[in-house]
Amino acid sequence: MSASSKSTPASLFSVQQFFSRPKVVILLATLCCLLWGSSYPAIKNGYALFHIAQGDIPGKLVFAGYRFVLAGALLLAIAVASGKPAFGMNARTMARLSLLGLTQTAIQYVFFYIGLAYTTGVRGSILNATTTFFSVLLAHFIFHNDRITGRKALGCLTGFAGVLVVNFGQGLLDFEFTLLGEGFIVIAAFVLSAASIYGKRLSQGMDVMVMTGWQLGIGGVFLLLAGYATGGTLSGFTPMSTTLLLYLAVLSAAAFSIWSLLLKYNPVGTISVFNFLVPVFGSALSAFFLDESILEWKNLLALLLVCSGIWLVTRQVSNTRKP
Repeated sequence: MSASSKSTPASLFSVQQFFSRPKVVILLATLCCLLWGSSYPAIKNGYALFHIAQGDIPGKLVFAGYRFVLAGALLLAIAVASGKPAFGMNARTMARLSLLGLTQTAIQYVFFYIGLAYTTGVRGSILNATTTFFSVLLAHFIFHNDRITGRKALGCLTGFAGVLVVNFGQGLLDFEFTLLGEGFIVIAAFVLSAASIYGKRLSQGMDVMVMTGWQLGIGGVFLLLAGYATGGTLSGFTPMSTTLLLYLAVLSAAAFSIWSLLLKYNPVGTISVFNFLVPVFGSALSAFFLDESILEWKNLLALLLVCSGIWLVTRQVSNTRKP
């Protein structure tokens, strides 16, 4: 008994050491951003493979629900196989996990899936990067030691300028913006940033894999119930469409777990700086797999502004944490 009690702190220390190594951080954070970036063309291709029409909102909810239920079940199965306490939580803990699942998965992805159906993958990936800026604004009002500075303000303004640029039409006075498309993507980014702050606090008191598994699974159940209750269904199961659905589930399970681990063992600013890769990967992969144009001046300029804004914001956070 004494041997196991002594090995636990050493084991935890080795885990922290591993996830704090610069090379490991770079590799895993980049992998997460690549996975999230690939979700844009994957979801839009999923709409086509499962015959989900643009206005079929209930069908989109069912599609998303299956994805996250599978992702949550996968993580909880891995947690159990690893000997982690994945079940037996008290009512208070389950209530907190349910709230996290409802916000970070269900509500956020209701807006995200609908919005992505009404805009391109390239524009969606750029607009969704506003999560970083919303996080900075929310942190200013929630945390006393994380106020907005001049550099952060400049980063936010630069990033939102990119959001404006990507919505220009052919001319500078032609502004293309719809509530169901670009508007819902931005709302999804705000919900994600708010839920992530709550998830960060919750992760301090429980295993990250278990927390992520439950929040994804619970959120997926909410989506399934909402989808089926409003007449949604999912058809068109083929080897290709099923493989795509499984890929989206594995993507969510892997990316959310790895990212949460990196945040747990590293300063927020150190990890957040990699967020600029999501719109880069999302735009490039959408252009490749969906045959969308990324070489338009507005897309390139918007991508540059958003990435610059994220860099300014996260670099300032990193610098303030240095002794």
